[in-house]
Amino acid sequence: MKYEAELNFVKALLSNFHLSFTTVKNPAALPFSPVDLGLRLHFCPDFNYPELFTKFKKICRPNTIYRVMDFSCCRYLFFRIPDERETVFGVIGPYTLTMISKKDLPGIFSKISCPPELLPWLEGYYREVPLLTSESSVLTLVYTLGVRLWGSEDSFTFEDISLQDLSLQDISPESLTPPESRAGENHSGPAAEPFLSMKVLEKRYSDENELTKAVSAGQCHKAAALYNRFLEAEPEQRLADTLRNAKNNAIILNTLLRKAAERAFVHPLHIDGISSRYERRIELCVSPRAVEALGRDMVHNYCLLVQNYSLKSYSLLIQKVLTQIDTDLTADLSLNAQAGLLNVNSSYLSTLFKKETGITLTEYVNKKRIRHAVFLLNTTAMQIQMVARHCGIPDVNYFTKTFKKYMGKTPKEYRDSIRGRAGIST
Repeated sequence: MKYEAELNFVKALLSNFHLSFTTVKNPAALPFSPVDLGLRLHFCPDFNYPELFTKFKKICRPNTIYRVMDFSCCRYLFFRIPDERETVFGVIGPYTLTMISKKDLPGIFSKISCPPELLPWLEGYYREVPLLTSESSVLTLVYTLGVRLWGSEDSFTFEDISLQDLSLQDISPESLTPPESRAGENHSGPAAEPFLSMKVLEKRYSDENELTKAVSAGQCHKAAALYNRFLEAEPEQRLADTLRNAKNNAIILNTLLRKAAERAFVHPLHIDGISSRYERRIELCVSPRAVEALGRDMVHNYCLLVQNYSLKSYSLLIQKVLTQIDTDLTADLSLNAQAGLLNVNSSYLSTLFKKETGITLTEYVNKKRIRHAVFLLNTTAMQIQMVARHCGIPDVNYFTKTFKKYMGKTPKEYRDSIRGRAGIST
């Protein structure tokens, strides 16, 4: 086919908008059409797609790109591809520019008396149709293709047209039959499908609750097993694009895990950090398998977040102190400074802190600072004096003394032992 390379290139670009680009060479040979995702075929099993194409062919002029709105509020871009050997049409879509919700459906389909039994299917249909917040990028792309197909900006035109009449005269109210009523189809009665859907939803929400409970308790192994159950259940495929569908499910999972950590009294500061990182990583995934692996990683690390930062067992006052310590180890974390920030008596704060944590505030802060020092010594080549400053202990001698108290070695001895185990020459 002429211009095949250009058409394939545009098709690949349009896939970034999750838009379908279909080329139709012989409408008369079509048993059905993938162009509208089977919408008309679902309404009317005997719908004649070739006849619809033939009707549109009669009014389709050369060198014209038609922007089409049909009876379902879906939009398409339709044009005849120049080719001397055969008649070839290009169809881009469907897509919508506004969100179509369940409450909008009766109004959209009122002219053809849509049976209420079809509304659940239509709701799923519109979840598959791409929603564009703006047509500008797509129209610019198609405009550029038009210049390539017809030679210059002045050699073709855009035209808006409605397929309302062409569509409605082929779909009469009498031809509309709900899926469960069609002859020859295997079904268990009109009430069976809603009942089964209800049971599936109940099971899914039950599994979600079990997973969030496990994460809120920091139970890594149990949460991992429940995530595997999620995968085995094969979540609802809301979009035709399997990668986008997997990413959307991962975004939902990330939200569930955020709420689970929040219920475990993890401070929003920590939750927001891990959630934002996973939001970015989800979009970088290149396959559904990669999304699945990332989901497993998310579940595990949210459990660790709860284990390390849950403040569930502490009073609100001590929660604020612990969060302040975790937020900035280089700040003034002395008893008097914290009491001043919270506007409480220092003796009262000291007594309450030891009662709830089992150790003094100074000892708790020192343990946190030395734990961070161990991390920096393991993961960076930072000078020991700089490590001390990053841990909030600018006096390197005091830092060395405190480090040896908790680790049994000076910072230098500890780093040398790491390098020795790794086979690195000092």
